[in-house]
Amino acid sequence: MQKKYRTLLLTSTLILVIIGIIMIFSSSYIWAEYKFNDPFKYVKQQSLFAIIGLLIIYFISKIDTNFFYKKSNLFIIICIILLILVAIPGIGSIRNGARSWFGIGSFGIQPSEFAKLGMILFTAKYLSINQKAYKNFKGILPILLLLGLIFLLIMLQPDLGTAVILLVSIIAILYIAKVNMKFFYISFIIGVLGLIFLIIIAPYRMDRITSFINPWKDPLGTGFQIIQSLYAIGPGGLFGFGFLNSRQKHFYLPEPQTDFIFSIICEEFGILGAIVIITLFIILAYSGIKLALNSENLFKKYTIFAITFQIIIQAVLNLSVVVGLIPVTGVTLPFLSYGGSSLLISMTSIGIILNISKNN
Repeated sequence: MQKKYRTLLLTSTLILVIIGIIMIFSSSYIWAEYKFNDPFKYVKQQSLFAIIGLLIIYFISKIDTNFFYKKSNLFIIICIILLILVAIPGIGSIRNGARSWFGIGSFGIQPSEFAKLGMILFTAKYLSINQKAYKNFKGILPILLLLGLIFLLIMLQPDLGTAVILLVSIIAILYIAKVNMKFFYISFIIGVLGLIFLIIIAPYRMDRITSFINPWKDPLGTGFQIIQSLYAIGPGGLFGFGFLNSRQKHFYLPEPQTDFIFSIICEEFGILGAIVIITLFIILAYSGIKLALNSENLFKKYTIFAITFQIIIQAVLNLSVVVGLIPVTGVTLPFLSYGGSSLLISMTSIGIILNISKNN
């Protein structure tokens, strides 16, 4: 039974990666030819990261299943060091207004992506060891302090989308571990107040909210991206305009190969294309949850659930932005959006699930 769910998980992942590479070419070749005089610029880089991701999955499948349990503390220390280094001018590079990258030529790596996974491993190990201590607030204080530190380091970049995904993922683990419900009520109140504070101190976030409420108030400014996204999705109809026939990628929708790649999928393949993508994510979620439920080891159970939840919540956030349900967050669509860090950490996450679930 476990083998069945592991096969489903891996198959859905590989199909999403393949679709992502195909759609990155379709959505980016015009912009890539204009900017780099190479229509295959983005698809070649993404393909390279996909190959590296496959090698990582293979490598992870061969190592001891207890490796991640034993090394989880080391992982989180390395992640914190990288988050500190990336904030230092001259070491971290600025892209799209955020100092969140280690740049190597045209390639870039985001340490915040790896911090999400590192925090999951640390939390899962802590909860599996301290099964009674975390029933009260003091018991989970070490998790909260570490989470607060990493959240702050990510927000210094700033990267609200990644920070929110990290926060929600850890809260999900605590909920599964049956931490006292009072903690969640307090967390909700603090979260709302914190979100209001983060919006107040950064005017561009308020602009995103106002453009979400009424994008036509500033159609050539803050509302431009979501308007162009809806222009891509709306006319697609049931079957879309066909592969390579998107009109919005002709310099209307900014960098459609990244956060708004789902818009191009809907424009070229219509509602049916959207259903295929959503179905693949549902299969991935179902497989991951089944593997978690069938795990008797608490570390494995918490880790598999949290990784699966993190991938799905990121996908839900991205799709919600693209169709105009929530303000723009800058969150990529796992396995599909262009971005080496996002793809590598997503495939690494799947590799970890496959590794620790094989001996359940």
